[in-house]
Amino acid sequence: MIALGVSPAPNLHIDATRTLGFAPAFLSVTNIIFAYAGHVAFFSFISEFRDPTEFPKALYLLQATDISMYVVVAIVVYRYAGADVASPALSSTGNVVMKVAYGVALPTILLAGVIYGHVASKYVYVRLFRGTRHMSRRTWLSIGSWAAITFIFWLVAWIIAESIPNFNNLLSLISSLFASWFTYGMSGVFWLFLNWGNYGKNWKKICLTMLNIGIFGIGAAVCGIGLYASGKAIHDESGSDVWTCANTE
Repeated sequence: MIALGVSPAPNLHIDATRTLGFAPAFLSVTNIIFAYAGHVAFFSFISEFRDPTEFPKALYLLQATDISMYVVVAIVVYRYAGADVASPALSSTGNVVMKVAYGVALPTILLAGVIYGHVASKYVYVRLFRGTRHMSRRTWLSIGSWAAITFIFWLVAWIIAESIPNFNNLLSLISSLFASWFTYGMSGVFWLFLNWGNYGKNWKKICLTMLNIGIFGIGAAVCGIGLYASGKAIHDESGSDVWTCANTE
């Protein structure tokens, strides 16, 4: 933000509104959803709490912090980078500052990847070894299985990243396939399951039932439409940049 403020983009142009086609516009929707798609990690984090009832406090702090940060960064970057802001936004700065910024941000980027990789690996590990001694003890089988699971996840992630070089389109695909359900669809399903048989108990239950059916519908719509939009963008934009070291910002 400081670098952009010192050296803003030349011929800066800001649009209050823009006219886009349906698919590009929905790519923006899926990218916003991705920014708030930490729900996939909530169950793992709750299970690590000594007192799981304390989790809502951490969640309130997280939401207040990330919403404030997203709003401030988005406004400042758009103000000084204009309508042609790159994705990721770090690429909107000058060449030297961009390299320095990526160097500083690299630990947090790796940390985010490690967290999601750990969460996914833990889901599979717990599914395989729940109820066995390998769940809570270090054995050759438990250590080897954990190493194999994490290696496979990272290998698959690397292959996908190389196959879909455009960062924006990759985020959209992830949002459509996973964030749509973890953020919206599954929460609606959970409420409907917990309140099975009580949907028409009183007016409050009726309203909440309609609300959660709507939330589930939003998740399904984001998944379906997002897959179409991201698939179209990947088809139109990837081209010869797949499995190369080309700049795909």
